Amino acid sequence: MEKTNTVSLFETIATLLEKKRYSTLRDILTTMNPVDIATAFEEIGSEKCALLFRLLPKELAADTFVEMDEDTQELLIHGFSDTELKEIIGELYVDDAVDIIEEMPANVVKRILQQADPQTRREINEILKYPEDSAGSIMTTECVILRPKMTVEEAIKRIRRTGIDKETINTCYVADNSAKLIGIITIRSLLLAEDDELIENIMETNVISVNTLDDQEEVAQIFNKYNFLALPVVDKENRIVGIVTVDDAIDVMEEEVTEDIQKMAAITPTADKPYDKVGVFETFFSRIPWLLILMISATFTGMIITGFESALAGSLVLSSFIPMLMDTGGNSGSQASVTIIRALSLGEIEFKDIFKVIFKECRVSLLCGAALAIANFAKIMLFDRLLLGNTSISITIAIVVCLTIVVTVFIAKLVGCTLPLFAKKIGFDPAVMASPFITTIVDAISLFVYFQIATALLKL
Repeated sequence: MEKTNTVSLFETIATLLEKKRYSTLRDILTTMNPVDIATAFEEIGSEKCALLFRLLPKELAADTFVEMDEDTQELLIHGFSDTELKEIIGELYVDDAVDIIEEMPANVVKRILQQADPQTRREINEILKYPEDSAGSIMTTECVILRPKMTVEEAIKRIRRTGIDKETINTCYVADNSAKLIGIITIRSLLLAEDDELIENIMETNVISVNTLDDQEEVAQIFNKYNFLALPVVDKENRIVGIVTVDDAIDVMEEEVTEDIQKMAAITPTADKPYDKVGVFETFFSRIPWLLILMISATFTGMIITGFESALAGSLVLSSFIPMLMDTGGNSGSQASVTIIRALSLGEIEFKDIFKVIFKECRVSLLCGAALAIANFAKIMLFDRLLLGNTSISITIAIVVCLTIVVTVFIAKLVGCTLPLFAKKIGFDPAVMASPFITTIVDAISLFVYFQIATALLKL
């Protein structure tokens, strides 16, 4: 139902635009959410996008511009006059302006900075100096700062006077004369306090903050842990330099999850672009390096099989169980690695917990291995031997396969749970140690274990 209404809305906008009913169009657009307007503009097409954009009120136009994809933004910037561009930049919050600049070509960035007022330009340049993926790079400098000796009445007057230009006024920050962060206070506390009460008497002094150089993923985890709407950012001297708001934290979470998924699928993370915006060659170059590495590493599996050719020749039926054993080992390792990678990303475990993790996974692996071995023994004896009549499968072979399953599952889960922890310890992204990488390692180990057990029990 919602999709039908959206399609109908796009058609209505297109029809009104074709009939040049601009006043009606403006009335409709002003009732819409900026996200929906941006989507509508992208659906309608680039040729008429600039005309529609000029129908929007200044503030709504800025909010809509932020929600557009970078291609539409660049198209509009090229079509803007200097006056129009200056108005849009003037309405943007600093962090949104920085996000746009980071995605634009150099010539567009130069024009944006030329049209920004000197203070905005300084703030943008200051944020751009911080390392990529740091708290400083995603913060905004537009926040309400109060003094401890202010009365509640004075604080409210200051919020009314300056709050219009701030990204949020729900939480205000208290700093001394040297800009050092000493407390926070919510607008609710201010409204409920007496007018002559001093800020220092009612502010919260137990302030959780982040440093400008802290990793943005750690910042996002703090939002998730404490359910903050905004988080102060301080420098090395604990001077407040800005805030990170929850919308930026959500964007970071989405970026990090996307990056982890790509790494876990053995894909080099691409730029922050949707799938349909990534070219064929860019996609190719993000995938081929890992495919080559995994293909070459898989030669070890072939070497193991070659080394046990005589064992296979002595009992050909052994080869029929190889795919099942390799898949079981790979799946077991992947289960453990994905669980540990996710726990690491959420901050639930650290490297110091490695022995606790190993102890737990060992117990789980023995239970899983035993259950799989019992089920597989029944399947081999009842289905393969009796129903299919494969008399070459003996009880000894069934025991070999089942013992291999137990050992393989044990080793796979041990490898799967420890490699991400070691990767995190030495500074690598644990997501790299996911399914493809773990599977390649476990495949080789499971085959080696299989042939060793078979050689010992079958006297091959």
